[in-house]
Amino acid sequence: MSNSGGRFAPYRNAFTAISGRTGTPLSSLIVSFAILHELTAIVPVVGIFYAARSLGAGEHVVNAVALKRGDSIDDQSWVNTQLISLVDEGERWAGRVGRRYGIFGFEKGELVDQARTSDLPGKLAGDVANAVLAYGAVKALLPVRIGLSLYVSPMFSRAVVEPIRLGSLRLLGRRPKSL
Repeated sequence: MSNSGGRFAPYRNAFTAISGRTGTPLSSLIVSFAILHELTAIVPVVGIFYAARSLGAGEHVVNAVALKRGDSIDDQSWVNTQLISLVDEGERWAGRVGRRYGIFGFEKGELVDQARTSDLPGKLAGDVANAVLAYGAVKALLPVRIGLSLYVSPMFSRAVVEPIRLGSLRLLGRRPKSL
């Protein structure tokens, strides 16, 4: 029988240590981390998308990486391989999200083959390329996002999550447990 908790033990230990050091309940700390982790993904994706759109940077970056796809396997460095992988993953993400919500120039519910941005016309290629750039940048910032989320979680928990939790318990007529 495998120990499924073993994979998450380092995280549980880190959160337990932060909880003890800051006096923040572990459950609130984990909820705070999850909310902050998502916010540090959504806000930058939107910001980078619109910045890339206003600068016209998405197509230039995606086209530069697309040129790297044509290089032979021997000529590709680890960085180039990672960039190509991020662009491919970003194109799939942009297509999936674009068709689901009707954004990036896609029609909502549209059934389209997984086209590359270079095969897409005008504005659609631009918005998809900007979305790909934003997605790749946020993926590359994952270690920074995790660190920031861990650092801010105790403050966010005390200021936002705990008051909501305690208010909910009072509404339900329950007495909050103290640490």
